[in-house]
Amino acid sequence: MSTAVENPVAGTEPSTPSPVKRWLPLVLGVVLVVFTAMLPLLNISVPGIFPGPTYTPGTLQLLAYAMLISALALSYRIIFGVGGMLSFGHALFFAAGAYGLGIALDLLAPATLPSSVIFLAALLITLVFAFVLATVTGALALRVGGISFAMVTLAFAQAGSVVIRRNPGRTTGGDEGLALDITHVPDALVGVVNTRNLFWVALLILVIAYLVALWLEKSRAGHVAAAGRENELRVRVLGLRPYLVKLLVFTVASVLAAIAGMGYLLLQSTASPRVATADFTLTLLVIVVLGGVGMRWGAIVGGMIYTLLDQRLTALASSNAVNSLPAFLRVPLSEPLFLLGTLFILVVMFFPGGIAGIGKRLGDRKRPAPAGVKGASDEPA
Repeated sequence: MSTAVENPVAGTEPSTPSPVKRWLPLVLGVVLVVFTAMLPLLNISVPGIFPGPTYTPGTLQLLAYAMLISALALSYRIIFGVGGMLSFGHALFFAAGAYGLGIALDLLAPATLPSSVIFLAALLITLVFAFVLATVTGALALRVGGISFAMVTLAFAQAGSVVIRRNPGRTTGGDEGLALDITHVPDALVGVVNTRNLFWVALLILVIAYLVALWLEKSRAGHVAAAGRENELRVRVLGLRPYLVKLLVFTVASVLAAIAGMGYLLLQSTASPRVATADFTLTLLVIVVLGGVGMRWGAIVGGMIYTLLDQRLTALASSNAVNSLPAFLRVPLSEPLFLLGTLFILVVMFFPGGIAGIGKRLGDRKRPAPAGVKGASDEPA
């Protein structure tokens, strides 16, 4: 009697991905990064999207800001998409990076050490502060789950927002925001003429965020976090400790958000209280869902599209073309949030996988089903 049943589906065999499919994403990623890095050296104009050619400071600043938001959205996807944790306080760590670096530079300004040493020390102090804040917040919030976890993170974010607005010791600038003290900031990162360098810094932060997200997802901790997202009880039965894994995921994502916050301060030369509010975190949630939770690059696509639309729709709302329209058209078109909200609703309704999942969804429709799948379960055992 034969007992070998290797292939339950006739005519199908396990196959490994070809070398082309294995290396194609890496090659395309490297090419895209190199092309993006060359944008400050190119003269590319996209009317209606960019305010000018790609080598101009205005366009470079817009693209750099979009990349920082994409890096921040990517860090939020780690918490929401990989760890399955709905956080309403992720903006707190972005603000910790921005305000932490600004306050550290202010406090170290009178020092007599070389400027490069002070700048690096301020970066290190900010990273340590973000790590401690993330560890404490995560350790407390992860004692509960579900909506309770979201409420605890919201409470921490609200507390941070209140502290920033209260301006304790005149350190945060209150409602006016915190201006960057450029005394010890490298000259290559100061001024409009050096926007190109800040663009490259933003690109570097985005690449680091993507590589860290990739490493975390492919690691054992990432697999445990994904399993806990689906069924935490089963993970506990296997003898694993999802609490520590979730804390690791939460902390790594929060530190990445702080790094994006430091880049934001260097780019904008100021930090506003808005970056610490829960509304900003909800914007990140919209970006991640808009781009596609199921794919890493979905957060990048969502961040770029949302930021560019937000900036350009604001300019469109105040244009003469919109002001000359009838009231029933002028009123909604003069509200960028209304248009962005409409786009979000349409994507959620017709493309549940987000913008990044459109290609995969179309590919699945065109791909024929394997021979023998239909009716296979009806065959006698």
